[in-house]
Amino acid sequence: MTEAIDIVIPWVDGNDPVHSAKRHGFNTGSNEENLEDVGGSSRFTSIGEIFYCILSINIYAPFIRKIFIVTDGQDPMIGEEISRIFPDGHIPMEIIDHKVIFRGYEDYLPTFNSRAIETMIWRIPGLSERFILMNDDFIITGKVSPEDFFQGDSTVCYAKMYLTWWARLMRLLRPSRNGHKRISFKDSMVNAVDIMGGSRRFMFLGHTPRALRKSFYEDFFTGRDDVMIRNIRHRFRHAEQYNSQELFYISEYRKGRCNVIDTDSRLVYLKPKDKKGYIDRKLAMFDSRLDAVFCCVNALSLACEEDRQKVLDWVRNRLYQNLRPLP
Repeated sequence: MTEAIDIVIPWVDGNDPVHSAKRHGFNTGSNEENLEDVGGSSRFTSIGEIFYCILSINIYAPFIRKIFIVTDGQDPMIGEEISRIFPDGHIPMEIIDHKVIFRGYEDYLPTFNSRAIETMIWRIPGLSERFILMNDDFIITGKVSPEDFFQGDSTVCYAKMYLTWWARLMRLLRPSRNGHKRISFKDSMVNAVDIMGGSRRFMFLGHTPRALRKSFYEDFFTGRDDVMIRNIRHRFRHAEQYNSQELFYISEYRKGRCNVIDTDSRLVYLKPKDKKGYIDRKLAMFDSRLDAVFCCVNALSLACEEDRQKVLDWVRNRLYQNLRPLP
């Protein structure tokens, strides 16, 4: 019997007035909390990406046992449309509230911090041992198999190997603006390296699905409550936080059980840029690469209407040409 693999997708609709009011109620009004790298509005804006994310999983990864959507009292309301598209059945979905994964740690709720939420997702009741973490702006655009994520006892990590000393130097030299030094994605991985006792190199994770194992987190956080709380105590993103997936990959790499695959070999990353023809060039490049099966449409809400429509049309065309799960 094939071992089950679940997918977990943290999701928020920042346009929801109830959620928006809650977020602003816990915002102290400091300049830092309103910066985009900490708690800016684009971190919470949803324009329906999760529908395409889940549609893509059903089409291109039908081996997935269950999809868990982790939210704060919200519902993306896509079940009816997914059922209409797949009348013969689709991958089951379950909404998991933050209160469920933060049980026993409710004092740290509400949280508006993806790093805090990702630290706790292994606590989802009924989650399979092997699972995949995806952002709602990740879209699978070609057929994948379990071996794209797990290979025997090894886990696949889509990343680039990066020198730790160089990452530290870049963080040190990064200029401050109005007293704030931007919190980068890479910083959280360097922090994870420190927690794991240091390393000459680390995996600079790409914007791709991340294969993980629940038992690692069960074992790692046992007796390390202080380490877990360090990540969940911040309602908004903070410079001391670490990337919880990096903890796992460092551990597996040291054991010889981490198969690192260069991110660029499988991913096309789309992020709005004020450059004429940028989106057209990116989409044309993606269409020319049959090996690229992961797409991240990061911060699409910030794109101009024309570019946003081009991306959405491309995604629809890519997915709707295969409206049945591939064998």
